Amino acid sequence: MKIRVQSIHFNADKKLLAFIQKKVDKLDLFFDQIIGGEVYLKLENVEDEENKITEIKLMVPGGTLFAKEQCKSFEEATDLAIESLKKQITKHKDKTRAKLSEHKALMNADEVTDY
Repeated sequence: MKIRVQSIHFNADKKLLAFIQKKVDKLDLFFDQIIGGEVYLKLENVEDEENKITEIKLMVPGGTLFAKEQCKSFEEATDLAIESLKKQITKHKDKTRAKLSEHKALMNADEVTDY
């Protein structure tokens, strides 16, 4: 899957980018129809240790899934955002399957009444 990573207020190193790519690629195991994604890494200027924000946006057929996490490290924030997206992907798949089965049931009911 093709993702675009943007780091805001700092330059991300290659190890962090590789870590994010590896984690996002694992989402393909849950849903193979992911079109693409965008990852935003933000470094806020606050006194709190948890000043690293990871935002992940995934484009899927029928919508967009989004997760935002703030932690002490980008790796931890990425892990939490990926877990959130896994739950969202599962819900999206269930809704899609429900709509599809409902549509098939309606089509079969129409075929029966046509005769």
